[in-house]
Amino acid sequence: MLDDMTATAASELLRLHRDPALLTVVNVWDAISAQVVADIPGTTALATASHSIAASRGYEDGENIPVEEMIEEVRRIVVATTLPVTADLEGGYGDAAETVRRAIGVGVVGANIEDQMKPLDQAAAQVEAIMSAAAAEGVPDFVLNARTDAFVKGVDNALEEAVARGKAFLEAGAPVVFVPAKLGEEQVATLVDAFGPQRLTTIGLPGTPSLARLQELGVARVSYGPMSQRVALTALAELVEAVHEGGGVPDSMRPLN
Repeated sequence: MLDDMTATAASELLRLHRDPALLTVVNVWDAISAQVVADIPGTTALATASHSIAASRGYEDGENIPVEEMIEEVRRIVVATTLPVTADLEGGYGDAAETVRRAIGVGVVGANIEDQMKPLDQAAAQVEAIMSAAAAEGVPDFVLNARTDAFVKGVDNALEEAVARGKAFLEAGAPVVFVPAKLGEEQVATLVDAFGPQRLTTIGLPGTPSLARLQELGVARVSYGPMSQRVALTALAELVEAVHEGGGVPDSMRPLN
């Protein structure tokens, strides 16, 4: 059993998802990115990006990073901030409930877990096992962001499949369902109608509905996955290009604490 601070942080993260005000989380991948994001006024929670953590350590995305390395990087992010942290743990590295238990042990109070389009009964059972493990660790309000890969895998009738899977995950105890895709407004509305308000989380991509509109539709949260790291690396590449052209550091650079 963990101390009350972890359980309290989980309850706060769950409250942020249940609030009609849209929760936005710009994903981080190490301690310094966590500190930068946490220090921006308006930031209320942090989310890690598994793709970005793997890339920063030299691994391809897709559970190629050893789970020990992923948990260690997540731990460093947790200790770098006082905000609630939810971790992207891919498909769970072979044992999703145990991986979540280990993540809770380093202070994580929420997680993304992919269904990887397992048979629905297995995917729902995995959700139930995760929530049971979290409760056993003293974190009943653990915010499992149960992800369905219906769109990612390009399955036929992806929207219908996402609805069916999301409803099953909610029934199995997940507080929210993550449907990563370039969703249009009608698709978002269909998912919210199926799951209920403040139960759907989405990813912010170019061409998706505005944050204001997503809030009106009843979306719980928008995250940005590896996009934040790509934006940072784009700035790095542009600095290199400027230096090669005889320039230097832009005047817009902000000091780090």
